[in-house]
Amino acid sequence: MKISKHLSLAEVIRSENAKRAGISNMPTDEHLENFKILAKEVFEPIREHFNVPIHVSSGYRSKALNKITKKASLTSDHCYGKAIDLDMDGSTSSVTNNDIFHYIKDNLKFKQLIAEYPVNGKLGWVHVSYDENNIKNQILIATKSGYLPYKGNEKSVL
Repeated sequence: MKISKHLSLAEVIRSENAKRAGISNMPTDEHLENFKILAKEVFEPIREHFNVPIHVSSGYRSKALNKITKKASLTSDHCYGKAIDLDMDGSTSSVTNNDIFHYIKDNLKFKQLIAEYPVNGKLGWVHVSYDENNIKNQILIATKSGYLPYKGNEKSVL
């Protein structure tokens, strides 16, 4: 099933943790509709801009899956179909996680954008959430010690 032109349901529900634990990771109809909105407002503009496949490393997480996911917030937008993690590491494209982060930051509306665990100036992955009723364009940097606000001058980090 396609959620949008370039995003499938299989991509957003894929989870090795769910498979290992025997947990269903199927979204409700409401959560599926949320993913369609996220795909339209965030995923597709990224995909169209870079014109390469964009790897979703984490999409939907059922409440049961979220409970066993290390460091997952109990109020995670992943549980409502409102967040995706994108990771271009290992891709054959020249597009990087940093490129994705800066494109979203500079061009799209979102609820939250997180530069996840930067090391030597490279992001581990990019988390982005979209809630049409809560567009706050909050930008954070996830570190081992917690979340830091992004102030725009972290050039050495990002």
